[in-house]
Amino acid sequence: MKVIIAITALISGSTYSFSPSRCSPSRMQETVLFMANGEVKPLRIGTRGSPLALAQAYETRRRLQEEFPELKEDGALEICVMKTQGDMILDKSLMELGGKGLFTKELDTALLGDEVDICVHSMKDVPTWLPDGTILPCNLPREDTNDAFIHKDGSVNSIEELPDNSVIGTASLRRQSQIMAKNPTLKCVNFRGNVQTRLRKLDDGVVDATLLAIAGLKRMGLEDCATSVLDWNEMLPAVAQGAIGIQCRSDDESSLKYLTALNHPNTKACVDCERAFLEALDGNCKTPIAGQARIVEGRIKFRGLIAMPDGSEKFETESEGEIEDGKEIGRKAGEKLKGEAGDKFFEMMIKMSPQQVIGQLTK
Repeated sequence: MKVIIAITALISGSTYSFSPSRCSPSRMQETVLFMANGEVKPLRIGTRGSPLALAQAYETRRRLQEEFPELKEDGALEICVMKTQGDMILDKSLMELGGKGLFTKELDTALLGDEVDICVHSMKDVPTWLPDGTILPCNLPREDTNDAFIHKDGSVNSIEELPDNSVIGTASLRRQSQIMAKNPTLKCVNFRGNVQTRLRKLDDGVVDATLLAIAGLKRMGLEDCATSVLDWNEMLPAVAQGAIGIQCRSDDESSLKYLTALNHPNTKACVDCERAFLEALDGNCKTPIAGQARIVEGRIKFRGLIAMPDGSEKFETESEGEIEDGKEIGRKAGEKLKGEAGDKFFEMMIKMSPQQVIGQLTK
């Protein structure tokens, strides 16, 4: 079931200064008629309803208004909040539910159904394929891509310092595999919910530590919650972590004009490289995959990893080249690791049940 909340974007005051209100079908129709009369034609921004997703939608709104003065006018922007299946089912792992598309399907449907004009996504939630009739032409400037390590009382600063048999909350097989490669006695339990929910569970002592993207914490002003920030050698981040992507219909010239102006070329080059790596591996939520690209002195440098969920086997690669060759660099890196791991590695992943992969109860 999809719940849509229409929020009229306020031009003055805090980004959090408006309250969501449920939008009935009749109210939606009135809005469309109002736009059809030529008085107002709002740009409708689709987003999930979590605090992080809303922060990213507000950031998009702010940048649009800074770049295009006409969007500062009253009623020029509308934020439409939608609940996805992934938001509503929190007692199962993403692997059990069927993958990352769970956070985008409802937004895709709304976009293709002309309920919204653009959709704001955390790029690491977006599948490597997009529905026909849609494109993703814009990435906003990227935030820090690293993972934050958060300990229950701040007395431990890294995964390596955790005592044997400590319990770490994470819904990510990528994180689980790298954690268990460091110390196989550590226990990873499925840990879902929005950022605030996970931090509350940590405070309640459900787990000893957890990991979250520092980008999300920064966007919500919660970076002080991090005990430490892990570098790539400690925990290689997810493909497209820290990046915001904005999607629109491929034939919507008006939205394309707005999004083209907002696009950050270096971020897009890195994200495209990472997603090409993921696509080459045909990655899914049963396969721990990490991949990051960065631009250093005018060249794109990529690092990728695939592993068994228990960290018992791991394959890594590094490559670099010209920025314009980013997608090809990512694709070749994915093909290289796919060849090194062999068919048996991926066949095993497909056959493994969620219980075999995770092996613990959801917390």
